[in-house]
Amino acid sequence: MKKIHFPQPLAKGDKIAVISPAGAVEPEQLEKGIAMIINNGYKPVLGEHVYTRFSKGYTYAGTEQERLQDLSWALNSNEIAAIWASRGGYGCQHLISGLKTKGFKKKPKWYIGYSDNTVVQSYLLQKGFASIHGQTVKTSGFGVTEESYEQIFDILQGKSLSYSLPSHWLNRTGTMEGQLVGGNLALIYALLGTEYSFKFKKRILFIEDIGENFYALDRMLISLELAGVFGKISGLIVGGMTNMGDSKENVQYEASFDEFAYQIIADRIAAYDFPAVFGFPNGHIRDNRPLIIGGNVKIEAGDEVSIVW
Repeated sequence: MKKIHFPQPLAKGDKIAVISPAGAVEPEQLEKGIAMIINNGYKPVLGEHVYTRFSKGYTYAGTEQERLQDLSWALNSNEIAAIWASRGGYGCQHLISGLKTKGFKKKPKWYIGYSDNTVVQSYLLQKGFASIHGQTVKTSGFGVTEESYEQIFDILQGKSLSYSLPSHWLNRTGTMEGQLVGGNLALIYALLGTEYSFKFKKRILFIEDIGENFYALDRMLISLELAGVFGKISGLIVGGMTNMGDSKENVQYEASFDEFAYQIIADRIAAYDFPAVFGFPNGHIRDNRPLIIGGNVKIEAGDEVSIVW
């Protein structure tokens, strides 16, 4: 297994790049998040195209070249100490084949985001670098929990990360330890079979998603099974599954942890004996607590769940 590099803790006054590698954002959508960066003692530095708009079947934050330019700058600049994605959406897959990381390798830095940013985080892990799967800058204005941001700043300061959770009725008990991989299920699925895909052997897989039909969720899980993923992993963590199915038919459409989606997942992994934890607070949900992708994590699932990096 490749050695994983972790960035140095940030110091007060360090610069955090804010970029938009996927969907477009408006300035007012980032105001609260940028103020949060400042209030925690850091200097936000906006990418040149953070507010650019380019429409081509979807409204991106610039052309592929413009978004690649900002991402490459943020990764490789010696002046930048961390990178915070403004949002997800769609578009990160456009960028990874053109990325260069020469400067990044000399000065690794935390990349923070979730959703479509799973693509960048998978790319970075294949290069040997950990990242933070957590809130974007934009979601700070969505009424999310303060703790979900406070814990990101804790990681940036070099503090350790741990969680204690109540048990879920679908949990499969046991102890698992290994490198954490994963993120948004749709993007894990989209990268299968490519050189940018996560490696799964003896890893602990995390999945979350939003806005999928139940049959689409099942299709992605079957694809993971057919690719041998479930036969390789040491354990599974399931986060938010929300806005699933039809809003008019699903009474749990707004729920963070859709029970029918969870049952589909439980049924698909029933033939395997790895431990599994359901109900972890990460994903497209109000309480989106950070995870360290690439970090070694120990999980004990019993009457309570303990997760320690």
